[in-house]
Amino acid sequence: MGNDRSHRANARVTKAAGVVGLATMLSRVFGFLRDMVVAGFFGAGMATDAFFVAFRIPNLLRRLLAEGSLTVSFVPVFTEYLNKKSREEALELAAVAFTALSLILVFVSLLGIVFSPLIVTVMAPGFLKVPSQFELTVFLTRFMFPYIFFISLVALCMGILNSLGHFAAPALSPVVLNISMIAAALLLRDLFAEPIFSLAVGVMIGGVLQLAMQWPFLLKLGVRLRLRFNFGHPGVRRIGLLMMPAAFGAAIYQINIFIGTILASLLPEGSVSFLYYADRVVELPLGVFAIAVGTATLPSFSEQVARGEFDEFRRTFSFSLMLILFISVPASVALIILRKPIISVLFQRGAFDSLSVAATADALLFYTVGLWAFSTIRVVVSAFYSLQDTKSPMKAAVVALVVNALCSVVLMFPLRHGGLALATSIASAVNVLMLSFVLRRRIGPFLDERFALSLGKICAASVIMGACIILLDFVFPWREGAAFAVKALHLVGSVVLGLGSYFAAAWFMKSPELATVVAVVSRRLRRAG
Repeated sequence: MGNDRSHRANARVTKAAGVVGLATMLSRVFGFLRDMVVAGFFGAGMATDAFFVAFRIPNLLRRLLAEGSLTVSFVPVFTEYLNKKSREEALELAAVAFTALSLILVFVSLLGIVFSPLIVTVMAPGFLKVPSQFELTVFLTRFMFPYIFFISLVALCMGILNSLGHFAAPALSPVVLNISMIAAALLLRDLFAEPIFSLAVGVMIGGVLQLAMQWPFLLKLGVRLRLRFNFGHPGVRRIGLLMMPAAFGAAIYQINIFIGTILASLLPEGSVSFLYYADRVVELPLGVFAIAVGTATLPSFSEQVARGEFDEFRRTFSFSLMLILFISVPASVALIILRKPIISVLFQRGAFDSLSVAATADALLFYTVGLWAFSTIRVVVSAFYSLQDTKSPMKAAVVALVVNALCSVVLMFPLRHGGLALATSIASAVNVLMLSFVLRRRIGPFLDERFALSLGKICAASVIMGACIILLDFVFPWREGAAFAVKALHLVGSVVLGLGSYFAAAWFMKSPELATVVAVVSRRLRRAG
């Protein structure tokens, strides 16, 4: 019976991760198209700088309040109400949380509008030298600040829908924002004296549409978010208490990025850009797969904890780690071997020359060393959140911050920007190991012989994949001076061969993760048929 429940939980996590992963991939594609449209119509100048600074401010609050703390604090408490009390009481909690959050967000938005000049002065002090740019940035900030109202309510809706087993609408909401910004740039830019204002309009329309698209799915599941003024509700108080350390942990992550940028600015010209472009490449497998699994596991973990099914919790946690490693280990091998071809095909044009490719490839190498840690931390932290423990991840984040800062200072001079990337990888590994040790003390051993056997199969299949990619390079060698089409063909061929050989090896070795994915896909196809 326990194994049947484990299989169902693993299949549920795999299916949800697939939905979120596909939606995230679609969002990344439209995000890339958005960047192309913005670059094509508005270029890089005073107005675009003003927009990006203004848009960064509500985005920072979104990461701290919405994605960084609200969803992960709400889901475990809401799931506990669903399992230990009643659906009516859970929906009452959702309504009270919606009301309290709406009032708080209105207040935050009004403060942001009033204090926009001060906020812009802190975020972009250099703009004070050009009054027209400063005024434009303040105007755009005031106009877009209410975006935090809509996107935070989207995060609450995401928590409700995910807890009730629906993942598609919340995962697709970033696509709506990107489409809205693209449409605004195409259709509205000629309507304003300052064309960049069309992008701000697109952001606000996108925020409204992101929230609106959640509503039909909430209604379908019987959720009606009406105003409920009961701020003494014990569930809301618990959510608030969980949010504070979670938000602090998210703030530490932003501080980490800020410190890295400062240190990179002390290195030779281009170091900040090399790290940025390398990070964009690493973010693809991280965003599509790791965040997807992290998002998918939180409701399942929370449900198992609420029911007291800790054996199932450990099994699902172990499977989720294996599912992450099933993707991140071969991705790491491929990124290390193909780092120069990837950077060259994606970025080498114009002022981005072969020296820039080599420097960015160095950063990618050191980031890739920590890809397993960047990926697994999402699942490990979700386990703590499901246990309604947001303090342990916060404490581990503080230690990781200190480790990152110390390693950065030590490594940045011998390895330059590569040292900063390596320091980030080391700090992430320390974070994962610390939290794993604490989690083991909380729930008992969660890695067994099956995990070790599965990891061995993943590593063996990854080695086979790497050997096939290297063999192809002997037959069809990479040439720095080749035409773009030849380089692209080499990269595509390497990726296709790598994927084919990895999945073939995993299938031959009867990898349980691949078997679960195939079973979920087959079931979906049979239903569609």
